[in-house]
Amino acid sequence: MPSLRRRVTAAFMFLLLAPGAYAAEPVKKVNVFVQPFYQAARAPGETPQVAVGTKYNKLLESDRREDILAARDLIVAEPKLVTPMTLMVLAIRMYDVGLRDDAVFWFYAAKDRYITLTEVAEANTPLLARSGEAMRNFNTLAGPVINGYAFCDLARQKAQRAQALAWVESNPYDVVFMEKLPARTSDRKQGLAQAIRNAKANAEKERVYFDDPKNIEAFNASRRTNEMDAKFCWK
Repeated sequence: MPSLRRRVTAAFMFLLLAPGAYAAEPVKKVNVFVQPFYQAARAPGETPQVAVGTKYNKLLESDRREDILAARDLIVAEPKLVTPMTLMVLAIRMYDVGLRDDAVFWFYAAKDRYITLTEVAEANTPLLARSGEAMRNFNTLAGPVINGYAFCDLARQKAQRAQALAWVESNPYDVVFMEKLPARTSDRKQGLAQAIRNAKANAEKERVYFDDPKNIEAFNASRRTNEMDAKFCWK
């Protein structure tokens, strides 16, 4: 069975290039529903429903940019127990209020925090079942929008990818070290370090792929076919 990382990478490329997912007009909101953590506003004037933690919910439900930034500041100040789902919702709301570069950063940080967790912990444990399903859904539903914007500028995307991974490495997820969560290894610290090395290797493979002019040409041709610039590269 392919690893979670390979499945995520394959899904990432498929979703990024999938035709016909959105009309050829600017995509300015991430209209996704991932219960119980996030439900986008159903109509203009309504607010989304967020359930990722009482400290963040009201701020992340707001359409005020300053409230979304305030939620980010809380996360940055105390990141050790912030769930990947919280980071995903932050990324979505950043996109919604026009902070799209920040959205890319937190989307990648959410994915890397979750993937490194599952490379240390037993991903099939009941304690991770709900988060695993949620992260798959976030990646499937929000990924095409946030990646659609991220790849408007390949150089910037590479930098954001590296910066997000650096943040994940500098801010270990304390859930990894909880004894109640079954682990794949007896040395969780060492396991997390290896997971970070794996993430760096995966990011390097992506970088090398896009260093090949032929791959860039094919990639850009697919984006043109799917009118990705019109959908995601608006100013």
